[in-house]
Amino acid sequence: MFFAIWVFATSTGMVNELLVPAPQKVFATTYQLFIERGFTGDVLISIGRVLGAFAMACAVAVPLGVLMGSFPAVEAIFAPFVSAWRYLPAPSFIPILLMWFGTGEAPKLALLFIGVIFFLITLIMDHTKNVREELVETALTLGAGRSTVVMKVVFPAVLPDIVVAMRQMLAMAWTYLVIAEIVASTTGIGAMMMRARRFLKTDEILSGIIVIGALGLLFDLAFAALHRWMFPYLRKKR
Repeated sequence: MFFAIWVFATSTGMVNELLVPAPQKVFATTYQLFIERGFTGDVLISIGRVLGAFAMACAVAVPLGVLMGSFPAVEAIFAPFVSAWRYLPAPSFIPILLMWFGTGEAPKLALLFIGVIFFLITLIMDHTKNVREELVETALTLGAGRSTVVMKVVFPAVLPDIVVAMRQMLAMAWTYLVIAEIVASTTGIGAMMMRARRFLKTDEILSGIIVIGALGLLFDLAFAALHRWMFPYLRKKR
């Protein structure tokens, strides 16, 4: 239905074709970008940036979120900081990141990292708090120490929800990709889209949007499959 409306609007002249090219032109441009202009390299660079920054965010957010959800003292220390930074727009850090890290890969990874980590910490903390109390009480009754309870009871219990939170936040990383790549970048999907903007090549801009959407969907499906594989006992019979 979406593409039918798009074709109808462009073929009947309802929209300016310079600003909204026909979908067949956009898909033809996408084909040319990959086959003739080496767009695959830009796509792989963008995927590497997203996955690299997301992995760093998970490495910090997962242990910290679990500890904050398990121990009120840890939450009291970090929660005010995390809550405040959650409301700061990640793009506002671009000038200072450029001053700190220059124009290489570091500011791009840092921007994606900042855009994800504070939301991910909060989600993991909230999921950890929802672990059933009787599981923790039973472990303590049987003589388990705090570290054992966290590693052997709390973490396995909250792990399915952590994977779901990671799946949600990976989408956030993709939304910040173009912003990260317009900052003094000559490679990546966002850089291609900014070059196209200078010459009013809206078909290339829309191609970049479609590619990002397709990649985001593929990674989302991959996370969903990973969740089903890791936790088959959570499947509901319909």
